[in-house]
Amino acid sequence: MFCDTPQLAAGSVIKAALCIMIEYRVNHPVDPRDVVRVFDSSGIRRPTSDVPRIQRMFGAANLVVSAWDGSHMVGVARALTDFSYCCYLSDLAVESSYQKQGIGRELIANVRAAIGEEVTLVLLSAPDAMSFYPTVGFELAQNAYVIRRAR
Repeated sequence: MFCDTPQLAAGSVIKAALCIMIEYRVNHPVDPRDVVRVFDSSGIRRPTSDVPRIQRMFGAANLVVSAWDGSHMVGVARALTDFSYCCYLSDLAVESSYQKQGIGRELIANVRAAIGEEVTLVLLSAPDAMSFYPTVGFELAQNAYVIRRAR
């Protein structure tokens, strides 16, 4: 849940707070069109013009945590894991109007709860998100290698 208390002019009599209850769902089916909408809104770069590819990406994942404001999906984390030793957090995205409310942090917390304490969580960060991940417990690794996709 997050609450936004609007700033009112001095002397205002009405004080209001907008509270939204966010529900987190583990391995709940997600519509690829909702994923595309969240990805596009969040600023994450993914092949969102190729909905069948997005559907394959999520169909092959064995851990998906989604964040919901009622029936509206507002965030998603997609991971691949063996639930024993390692987990790769491939996608983390929160709709722009819901960012900076702790939803990304809670998506990661749900992934960590699902994989347990014996599993290392790794990810490749987008350049714009490099400052976020240390704030939620990730350490910068100097021993990673990558072969980039062709498309």
